[in-house]
Amino acid sequence: MVRVGMPAVLAAACLIGGCSSFLPAAGPTASAVVEGADVATDQGLLARYELVDVDAAVVEALRGRPLDSLLASFGDRRPSVQPVIGVGDAVTVTIWEAGSGGLFSGPAIADRFSTGSKSSSIPEQIVARDGTISVPYAGRIKVAGRRAPDVQTQIEQELAGKAIQPQVLVTVNSPLSTSVTVLGEAAAAGGGARLAAARSGPVSNLGGGRVPLTEKGDRLLDVIATAGGVSAPVNETFVRLSRGSTTATVPLTAVVSNPRENIFLRPGDTLTLVRDPQTFLAVGATGANYEIPFSAEGITLAQALAKSGGLRDFQADPAGVFIFRFEPASVVRRLRPGSALLSSNFVPVVYRINMRDPNSLFVSQAFRMRNRDLVYVSNAPFTEVQKVLSVFSTVTSPIASGASLYSATR
Repeated sequence: MVRVGMPAVLAAACLIGGCSSFLPAAGPTASAVVEGADVATDQGLLARYELVDVDAAVVEALRGRPLDSLLASFGDRRPSVQPVIGVGDAVTVTIWEAGSGGLFSGPAIADRFSTGSKSSSIPEQIVARDGTISVPYAGRIKVAGRRAPDVQTQIEQELAGKAIQPQVLVTVNSPLSTSVTVLGEAAAAGGGARLAAARSGPVSNLGGGRVPLTEKGDRLLDVIATAGGVSAPVNETFVRLSRGSTTATVPLTAVVSNPRENIFLRPGDTLTLVRDPQTFLAVGATGANYEIPFSAEGITLAQALAKSGGLRDFQADPAGVFIFRFEPASVVRRLRPGSALLSSNFVPVVYRINMRDPNSLFVSQAFRMRNRDLVYVSNAPFTEVQKVLSVFSTVTSPIASGASLYSATR
């Protein structure tokens, strides 16, 4: 007759009774994740998240996940060839006269060949809120919204008959009205920043500053280069462009790799360079349980598992590899057209992949990880049995030892 040890009997009874749920664990079992997608309520089953088995079709559907696009959000219209003067710009007016002794020219010097200075520069002025500047003998001149050549012509007309055949040159020294505000992770050192400082004033050590747009038109990467480039790694930098009430954020790598996203910027745009390290969380029966950086432009599930130390041989359930993620409703609509969770903009989705299937090794190399994904590997069922046996062995070992000592003393 085969005798069954007391720990094994108690462990089996405990597993049947469900007490294994009270044992320490890094997370739910694979069956608990599957069963937890829907919970029973008085009104019936309530969906909490969508459970999707990853295969080639799912990977292909995820490739079409909508991403922000600068081109789609703002277009790519080149600005006007010659910008207009705006309120707040710094303007200098220089006036020449055809002869000496005029309003703006020096007196003639009889004993010298020089006839004296024939020009005069009016000190730099900031265009007032009413859009005007002051020119002696010409009065207040409306300049806002006008091109510099047009302003020059008007000043010459106002001075006609007062100055000696006046010729006027209007120079915009600090065109703040046609500038882009750059914030965030913009480098404040190097030739680019010095160029920006020379054109629009000092650039902050924190990367903030205004970069004037040139007459030829400047694309996004041109402005970033003028501001000194980026201080953070390119694969961790995101470009956030705000124009009016519209804001779009794209990875800098998308702008670099896709010339169509390198759009022309417009006066008044706000460009923020945001550093956002791409990471994922590894939890459960993996070699490492912590937040792990991508350290690259993008990684696959296979790479993520390798970075987390892989699956633990004596603990992990290969059929219980899950990726927890919030997906846009448009993506879930392709995966689960009849989902009850489509009323929300973002839907909680749990992707499941069975690593016992050799084909899953190919699928895991095509499945792209997203920022802040959570990779969870559940414990194998036998691991729970081992825990129960270990607990009961700890409890019964002193009793067995006492019984043996008692028998030996009799």
